[in-house]
Amino acid sequence: MSEMNKIAEKIKSADAILIGASNGLSITEGIHLFANNQAFGELFGDYQKKYGLTNLLSGMLGQWPSDEEMWGFWSRMVNHYSNNYEPSNAMKDLRAIVGDKDYFVVTSNGEQHFEKAGFDDDKVFEVEGDWLHMQCSHGCHDERYEWSDLAKKMAESQVDGRVPTDLIPKCPKCGGPMNPNMAASHSFIPKPGVQEAYQNFQAKYHGKNLIILELGIGWRNQLIKAPLMRLTAEEPNATYVTINLGEIYITDNIKEKSFGLDGYLEPILHEIREACDK
Repeated sequence: MSEMNKIAEKIKSADAILIGASNGLSITEGIHLFANNQAFGELFGDYQKKYGLTNLLSGMLGQWPSDEEMWGFWSRMVNHYSNNYEPSNAMKDLRAIVGDKDYFVVTSNGEQHFEKAGFDDDKVFEVEGDWLHMQCSHGCHDERYEWSDLAKKMAESQVDGRVPTDLIPKCPKCGGPMNPNMAASHSFIPKPGVQEAYQNFQAKYHGKNLIILELGIGWRNQLIKAPLMRLTAEEPNATYVTINLGEIYITDNIKEKSFGLDGYLEPILHEIREACDK
């Protein structure tokens, strides 16, 4: 039996699937946070010239001269990569692989592509926050606010990278500034209930046939990869499947219950889906 068929058999007999995802999946979906590439130049060429931005991450972590410019960057990015997102073939195949099985998603990606591709919001844990919510920058209360419609309005009305001042959001409680709901903020507010939901998922499937499917995560990732490998070691009936381009890292203690697939996510996920459909 081929390796892909072995993986498909494990998936078909699984009680649940735990998905871990990081930058490699974002790249597959068209977002490269670290790249100074053509796509970044086409979307943010004016910001490159004016502020010296080199990639999306430099804008996300940038110290902006004004709120109008900060929200200009964020609204353009959110509107382009999240509001206008259409699920890729890789994401469609992933959803088909999961099918009717119970699942949970743990990801450091913040663009909410999982939710927009049909995954349940209550089953997606964005450990570093998400782009489509904002919060009080002072953390005066723990509510997050969805702002995709405002992002669209800001993106469409900005001039020279600046949004109109009257569109700048203010905290409804203290009147202070708002920030995107990302973990880089000292006052970061996690999605309500999601950590408990993740713990409950792990408890529910303790000792059962669990597939841990890891997508585009490098060996340095301590937020997601390291905990997933530890969980694989702790769970007697877990199977670990990691897919990554150019770098497959599996600790020795779980190698006998693991599969490492080196390559692009899109064709590999499609091959797994086809094997599962047999």
